[in-house]
Amino acid sequence: MPTDAPEADFHPDVELASRLVAEQHPDLLAPLRRVANGWDNVMFRLGDELAVRMPRRELAVQLMLHEQRWLPGLAAGLPVPLPAPVRLGRPAPELGYDVPWSIVPWLPGSAAIGFETADRDAAAVALAEFVVAFGKAAPADAPVNPFRGVPLAARDASVRARLAAGRVAEPEAVARVWERSIAASVRTGPPVWLHGDLHPANLLLHADGALAAVVDFGDLTSGDPATDLATAWLTFGPDGRAVFRRRVDELAAPRDEVEGAAGVGGAAGVDDATWERARGWALVMATAMVDATDAQSPLGLLGARVLDDVVAEAE
Repeated sequence: MPTDAPEADFHPDVELASRLVAEQHPDLLAPLRRVANGWDNVMFRLGDELAVRMPRRELAVQLMLHEQRWLPGLAAGLPVPLPAPVRLGRPAPELGYDVPWSIVPWLPGSAAIGFETADRDAAAVALAEFVVAFGKAAPADAPVNPFRGVPLAARDASVRARLAAGRVAEPEAVARVWERSIAASVRTGPPVWLHGDLHPANLLLHADGALAAVVDFGDLTSGDPATDLATAWLTFGPDGRAVFRRRVDELAAPRDEVEGAAGVGGAAGVDDATWERARGWALVMATAMVDATDAQSPLGLLGARVLDDVVAEAE
């Protein structure tokens, strides 16, 4: 049965994290405890203000290097906090952990995936403002990610394989929505910065549902802004999605007209084709969640809810 965490290549624990901090950043040494075991990284809380983020999979090593290089600069001026590294951890082959790691701020809030969908609506305006602010034109040396920001047609084979695997409900109805999304026009503007994995497990909310922080930039890349706009379906139900879309459209056109930047929008805001591709990206991520996780796990339930929503919208 699939689970929410792939098999680990590395096995960082509290003892290893404590030794690394003690040897490389002794001035920050404080009590540690494991707080999260994600797909790619393990997180330990370090005292009250910091956290230690350590790759648990080989493929996460390059992603960690991307976070270390780019997040400190990208975090400046954004409307919500990001876990930009405050200290960099060196590989420590002598301790059996020959990969980079980071010390990051401990950010307040709880994972949005633990909230009811309707309760996340309070974050719609703030998340729209983050997406537009973050999605500015990216430099030529931005990280490359073959699974995010690319033309939707590049994901066609994987989506159709999931639909054929038998774990997705109403595969024919989902396929019809998918075909409409990949038929939308291809993005022609310059690539913009993308979080790349903007779903509720990577958002922190305050108790009242307000957005507290955006986390886990392991898929950081550049490309089609529709990738991050997919959070309209991934994070919200119909009411929150309408608020999110309206705020993105309000912000996108004025921002580009004033700054002359090729960001999320254009002279007329976000066009219908971009929103159609965004729906397609929601299907990419939701089918992956349903296909690769337990049906009753948080991600499995999220993926099923998103697929139900996009099918219902299309009827």
